[in-house]
Amino acid sequence: MDNLKLYFATYNVGTSNPDQDLHDFLSLNPNLKNDKVLPDFFVISLQEVKSKPTNMFMDALFDDPWTNAIRSILELRDYVKLKTIRLQGLVLSVYALRKHMFNVRDVESEYTRTGLSGMWGNKGAVSIRLSAYGCSVCCVNAHLTAHDEGLDDRIEDYNTIIKDQEFHVAEHTEIFFHDYVFWMGDLNFRLLEEYEKTPDEIERSIKKGEIKDLFKHDQLRHVMTTGKAFSELSESDPDFAPTFKYEVGSPDYDHKRRPAWTDRILYKVNSNNYENVTLKIEPKSYKAHSVYTISDHKPVTAEFSIKVFSENTEAAVLFDKVSGWYLEEENTAMYKITRDIPKYKDDWIGVFKENFSSLDDYILYEYVNKSSSPVPTNRSPHHGTQKFSLTFSELPFGRTAPQVQLVYFSLSEDNVQTVLGISDPIPLRRKDN
Repeated sequence: MDNLKLYFATYNVGTSNPDQDLHDFLSLNPNLKNDKVLPDFFVISLQEVKSKPTNMFMDALFDDPWTNAIRSILELRDYVKLKTIRLQGLVLSVYALRKHMFNVRDVESEYTRTGLSGMWGNKGAVSIRLSAYGCSVCCVNAHLTAHDEGLDDRIEDYNTIIKDQEFHVAEHTEIFFHDYVFWMGDLNFRLLEEYEKTPDEIERSIKKGEIKDLFKHDQLRHVMTTGKAFSELSESDPDFAPTFKYEVGSPDYDHKRRPAWTDRILYKVNSNNYENVTLKIEPKSYKAHSVYTISDHKPVTAEFSIKVFSENTEAAVLFDKVSGWYLEEENTAMYKITRDIPKYKDDWIGVFKENFSSLDDYILYEYVNKSSSPVPTNRSPHHGTQKFSLTFSELPFGRTAPQVQLVYFSLSEDNVQTVLGISDPIPLRRKDN
């Protein structure tokens, strides 16, 4: 078994823009040379990202400003964004170091609306599931019903989400059918109503350092203990102050609400899913980042180490090396499939800029089944080694252009996606040169 290091971050950004430097949010040094051992994966969970109709239209075409700001930091460290899912203000993204690309499989997303009895997505959950080195992982970003008196609604939200979310990978069709589950977000749990302290009294307790005594009255830990909600999950005890509600632009609490730990990161491991193997999760850190003042929440992050299988999957699709492609005309790629793989009608090959930092950033694409052709050979090809050719339309570049890479995607009818091959960089040139 090997270990993977995972970094989780959750932040209710309160419709703000990312106007503060986000290196601290990611626990990274602004100077690349001073980075410590990097996580294998980053999972970023945001709530209340601006979701006006104009923003929603633009973000359907492009990443939102927060995702762009985070990605610009991570791409310098060779991370690739595998997937983003958005439900109004809820955004969940998963990034992996490039070296892990062929060992991440079956990426799928889901969402559940709980606002206005499921009619509106201002509250709810988005999730991304995947398999990494043979182990299944499900990450959930939730924004539940607000206010002290909303406890029963939060419990109902939770039960709605776990019943509603359905995946399409065998043996992993529900959230808790995965080897590892991470549930984070603005869960909105407050202090118990019977704890009849005022905001001012609670803040005095915080300033005295009475965090442990105050946390005894936490609603979320109460419902976990009584089995009403989240009892399947575990959580490290926070040793940081309540992360809500602050005055925007200030380190001071806003006494319109009682301070509470609304922003949380929980986890679960199904240790005995495999014979003669014990899966394990080890929490490494759990903290709030008080430097951020652009929202009435503080961001919360957690690091974990998880056990995965010591397998290293090679590319199933190998592209022929190409000396170059020409601009302003069609170009052809040759590839072969090296082992038996499921073939779907929506499998596709995308053209990306070299060292792309997101699997959403294709320049153009072609569907394999509609466009590829077997390449004639002089001898009977061994099963699984037949070559294919695929022609792409002209690239939309001007006189100067980057090198490009081809990426082969397996995409099932249920939108479960796996990267099966990546080409070497292909130089681009004008024919008159």
